[in-house]
Amino acid sequence: MLLSSAATASKDALYPKTEEEFAGIIIPNEWKPMEPLTKSSKSYRLVKWGTVVILCVLAVLLVLVVMTDWLGESFFTLAYIFFILINSVRHSGNLFILPKGIILNGKLVFYHQIKDCETEQIIRWHPLYGLDDKVNNAYKLTFRLKRTLFQPQFIVVQTAAQLEQIITLLNQRGVRCYKQLPDQKERAPYV
Repeated sequence: MLLSSAATASKDALYPKTEEEFAGIIIPNEWKPMEPLTKSSKSYRLVKWGTVVILCVLAVLLVLVVMTDWLGESFFTLAYIFFILINSVRHSGNLFILPKGIILNGKLVFYHQIKDCETEQIIRWHPLYGLDDKVNNAYKLTFRLKRTLFQPQFIVVQTAAQLEQIITLLNQRGVRCYKQLPDQKERAPYV
């Protein structure tokens, strides 16, 4: 449901629009350029049908545990399996800036739900430096969201020009962005 509404809303994105803009956003863990989010894309179909298959398998396992003694006393094990399987079917990361919010990793987040964002350059001694050649000397853009358990969520932007464009669009919509100063733990407002 969330991914479906995000795919529909991504058509109205203010950023990214061109192939160059898509290629400039690098997705963490995969270190691949971001791809468009549409209902016909392979990753969308994988998440949609993968979730249905996993829920069916888990329903069968639950029936086996409740109706038979085949798996024994394994309610807690079944809960762990459920959690691991559901979290394993994820859409690859993405960032779309929309008129009313952003799509971050397949979820629509309205601007009032964003606490702030922070940028830092990935230079030598940064934890992400050296993981991939595309990431070196790029920029990490971290979003802090209000009322969420899993913080922070980030993407990597390859060029300073693209980062400026993203920050300008976010500032116009009331999202405060900060710049992490090198070799310091301080944050400065992004100007």
